[in-house]
Amino acid sequence: MTKEFDLGALLAERGAERYELHGKYLNHQLPRMLHTIGFDKVYERAEGAHFWDADGNDYLDMLAGFGVMGLGRHHPVVRKALHDVLDASLADLTRFDCQPLPGLLAEKLLTHSPHLDRVFFGNSGTEAVETALKFARYVTGKPRILYCDHAFHGLTTGSLSVNGEDGFRDGFAPLLPDTAVPLGDLDALARELKKGDVAALIVEPIQGKGVHEAPPGYLRAAQDLLRKHKALLIADEVQTGLGRTGDFYAYQHEEDVEPDLVCVAKALSGGYVPVGATLGKDWIFKKVYSSMDRVLVHSASFGSNAQAMTAGLAVLSVMENEQIVAHARVVGEQLKSRLAALIDKYELLADVRGRGLMIGIEFGRPKSLKLRSRWTMLQAARKGLFAQMVVVPLLERHRILTQVSGDHLEVIKLIPPLTIGEQDVDRFIDAFTDVMDDAHSGGGLMWDFGKTLVKQAVANR
Repeated sequence: MTKEFDLGALLAERGAERYELHGKYLNHQLPRMLHTIGFDKVYERAEGAHFWDADGNDYLDMLAGFGVMGLGRHHPVVRKALHDVLDASLADLTRFDCQPLPGLLAEKLLTHSPHLDRVFFGNSGTEAVETALKFARYVTGKPRILYCDHAFHGLTTGSLSVNGEDGFRDGFAPLLPDTAVPLGDLDALARELKKGDVAALIVEPIQGKGVHEAPPGYLRAAQDLLRKHKALLIADEVQTGLGRTGDFYAYQHEEDVEPDLVCVAKALSGGYVPVGATLGKDWIFKKVYSSMDRVLVHSASFGSNAQAMTAGLAVLSVMENEQIVAHARVVGEQLKSRLAALIDKYELLADVRGRGLMIGIEFGRPKSLKLRSRWTMLQAARKGLFAQMVVVPLLERHRILTQVSGDHLEVIKLIPPLTIGEQDVDRFIDAFTDVMDDAHSGGGLMWDFGKTLVKQAVANR
């Protein structure tokens, strides 16, 4: 008789091999990197904004799976909803019927999205961006998309073409003929639009890499320029959307901004089932799907599946019932203001910026000679090493998971679950203060670790 599959038994038998299995069969550089920086932990379970290891030690998650875990891990409402949909044995993905859940999720999502009318469901943020790029090119009849320097919109070929970092693009050419403009530079935008071949500008209202916010008034002015030249505004809200910045969408922080297309994903999943959505205006969808012959001109095999739609509906229900957006605004302001108050205390702390629970902590060149010489040593080896020196003791000493906001940046990005509370803020501030005190002492384990990072950076050149 065939042995039945037993997930618990499998994990009990083979779970300890996790890093070896990954190194042998998946991206072999990931376990190597985790071992190097001391992030090779073994987390046994998770709930909300916390992990626990086998010894029962709890860890505070200030990363939220790069924003996926907006409600934290295993929110009971989302978890129950997924049990319910599995038990319902729905006739899912027949391809030739219309199930109710996609329509219900679209309806609910659009109630939070004034000026938008229709939704396409895919499976990820990069797929949501790919959809927006295709739709913009088709409905305008123009080939070129503008994007901002240092933008991140995904890693598939279309979204990579509007990725503002060469490190991600190198070696994958040829890409699409798209063009970068500086974030906030309206003159550069106008120059490109005058060429007459621009379909759209895609922009993150707050860039994930470095946590740089579009200047006040920029989105509205850009929108006016785009409309003048019959081009579209695409708001990439994959990370900033669904309450992350203290508004349902980050673009809503600025009055009278009405993007033609909006991309969401990450937190809509509830941390369980991958889902992406591209929201757009009615005329755009009607032009793309202009006849029955074009009914499948853009589709996704797993798009609109019942589990993903259920997760999305449960997430939006929790956000409304628990007032998650307002909570993120209040707790985010507490965290940001307490961090900003430390700038005068620590000369290595250069800036604190962001909105809601998307906060960037930037480090900069100190004034004192002793610290400056150590800083210069790190910068000469590889920019970004000091931020990594802060991230590691936050985990090792204080069991707080954070990470730098991008390669070669001296910036830590905090994007915790939107459900964190004042006690979690206290814990982070106490830990961060301890680490910064150590860094400013001029010695100790932190700078010894910095020397290790310098050796590794030089060896990898």
